[in-house]
Amino acid sequence: MLAIGAHATQVDKNGVPYRFHLRAVAEGLEPFGPVVVMAGWLHDIIEDTAWTAEGLRELGISARVAEVVQLVTRDDDESYEEMLGRVAGDPLATLVKIADNAHNSRPDRAAALSDESQRRRLHERYHDARRILWPATTRQNVTRIISRVNPALLDELALPGPWGQGLPSGA
Repeated sequence: MLAIGAHATQVDKNGVPYRFHLRAVAEGLEPFGPVVVMAGWLHDIIEDTAWTAEGLRELGISARVAEVVQLVTRDDDESYEEMLGRVAGDPLATLVKIADNAHNSRPDRAAALSDESQRRRLHERYHDARRILWPATTRQNVTRIISRVNPALLDELALPGPWGQGLPSGA
């Protein structure tokens, strides 16, 4: 598979082969169909490898998958918050980024980081991202993803506010 090959030598911050992160994100997106699952597998390929959206399309990856992957890729000249705002404007990119955020927020992944201040900063960053991403889709979609990827976030979803009880209840 393209994603596994492209990230073959990479490991995450905890030293775990990167393919496990890709698989978790893709599996969390299975209820949404093959286009979103493929985008989940490829979500970091532009950011972390030499691949481009154009190269993906030339290989035969659908234009929509390549577009979603491009949307979830932060440009060098934009802030993380600007990228999140762009992602929140696209329904499929939102789902991919929610799954990515959910996996990156797993307690076991954070616990493996040795620096407490780094753990705290990452927790705050991912929490702030959820305030933008979760309201950009339905409560049902958020629940479907986090139930599969990081059930610990279900408690956060139950909190009042725009990222919790204020989410729309529709499909």
